Amino acid sequence: MAMIVVVTEAVPPRLRGRLAVWLLEVRAGVYIGDVSKKIREMIWYQIGELAEDGNVVMAWATNTESGFDFQTYGENRRIPIDMDGLRLVSFLPID
Repeated sequence: MAMIVVVTEAVPPRLRGRLAVWLLEVRAGVYIGDVSKKIREMIWYQIGELAEDGNVVMAWATNTESGFDFQTYGENRRIPIDMDGLRLVSFLPID
């Protein structure tokens, strides 16, 4: 089991309801929980199926140099990059 955090923006209510089944919504669009890898992967699958034009980031505790990993869905100025095995965030320029 590992702690996960999911932050959503502009996603359909159906996805928010689905996330609330597995995680606690501590603020609008911010979900936390302690789930297995299998459940985390199932949640990510649901995000891919239901997020539509919204965007989502999921972060979880893991045994890495930083102590966590993350993945993103949808368009956002913040994009994940890999720098010598360390996951960082880069900002796209403002249009």
